[in-house]
Amino acid sequence: MTLSVVIVDDEDLIRTGLRIIIDSEPGLSVVGEASDGAEAVSVVRETRPDLVLMDVRMPAVDGIQATRRILAGQAPPKVLVVTTFENDDYVYEALRAGASGFLLKRARPEELVHAIRLVASGDSLLFPAAIRSLTAARGARRTVPGIGRLTAREADVLRLMARGLSNGEIAAELVVGAETVKTHVRNVLAKLDARDRTQAVISAYESGFVSPS
Repeated sequence: MTLSVVIVDDEDLIRTGLRIIIDSEPGLSVVGEASDGAEAVSVVRETRPDLVLMDVRMPAVDGIQATRRILAGQAPPKVLVVTTFENDDYVYEALRAGASGFLLKRARPEELVHAIRLVASGDSLLFPAAIRSLTAARGARRTVPGIGRLTAREADVLRLMARGLSNGEIAAELVVGAETVKTHVRNVLAKLDARDRTQAVISAYESGFVSPS
């Protein structure tokens, strides 16, 4: 199955470079491009891609607003932010808006391809240190009712997710089976009303359940 991708960036050179990398990979295909957030929403509606590579700093409609609008649609694609700076409020707000992770523009081609496949498969591209630093300056600032409904084991799983551990690593840490961990992760996402692991971890930090320090 070919994964379809839409590239959103206000720089022609960046879009061209990303297209060349993606189209050279088997199983990946660029089906559309956009130079700003408003155009991105229209292109996504027309092409129905599996994933959107989203720049966040763009004139007029930025990547944050575009991410919100795209994810509000029916059967939305995954959104992967591509950014110059990881410690950027724009990146953080895009993650809060529902993006499944971010990748630096200086990433190697193989890292870009791996990130696309990972996020398109339903996983999150989580950088715990970056999210921790972005939340540290903000502190606990909202109530997440679902936190109080987590079982003790689900709470343990969320803490380990915040450290960036994979399901396999969590299973080893808790000495349980991989399927058991998958069940706990699904329960955590459901109770926190989180789209994916990234959203769950942000909720954990913003509610004060996990401390950035």
